[in-house]
Amino acid sequence: MRKLSMDELGRKTPDHFKSAEKIPVTIILDNIRSMMNTGSVFRTADAFLLEAIILCGFTAPPPHREIHKTALGATDSVNWRYVEKTEDAVNQLKSEGYEVIAVEQTTGSQSLQEFHPRSGHKYALVFGNEVKGVGDEVLRLCDRALEIPQFGTKHSLNVSVSAGVVIWDLFSKLHPIS
Repeated sequence: MRKLSMDELGRKTPDHFKSAEKIPVTIILDNIRSMMNTGSVFRTADAFLLEAIILCGFTAPPPHREIHKTALGATDSVNWRYVEKTEDAVNQLKSEGYEVIAVEQTTGSQSLQEFHPRSGHKYALVFGNEVKGVGDEVLRLCDRALEIPQFGTKHSLNVSVSAGVVIWDLFSKLHPIS
């Protein structure tokens, strides 16, 4: 066994990434405090060919040193935009036919492992603030909530880790490896 070289990895250039077919998932970041978390979500969105990221509220937009530290250039490949009010971003995506899903622990949340995305359907995943989660006003607008099953004492994951888990789960269900 040996590590693969950069040439063997088949990495896309930012231009090739932009023209590649994307999975129909957009991420909404609702008032994320840490720019390093924001950068990590960009990097995950790049890894799994997501459509876009919408940064809302006080989520900092690129360019910023702290975002670039974890994004490693993904802010150049992933489509993104800033919308001041998360509710406006949610309403716009709903009007475009997206099913908007909060990733949050709620009274009506569905376990991630029980969620089966439909091929050809468009999804928007809302990830909330590191302390307060998805805002209540935003939660009321969402079509459903997904929860990552957890079994320890914290029942809390870092937002960038949660994004990685959920994005991988949806990607693997929409594009099973044979």
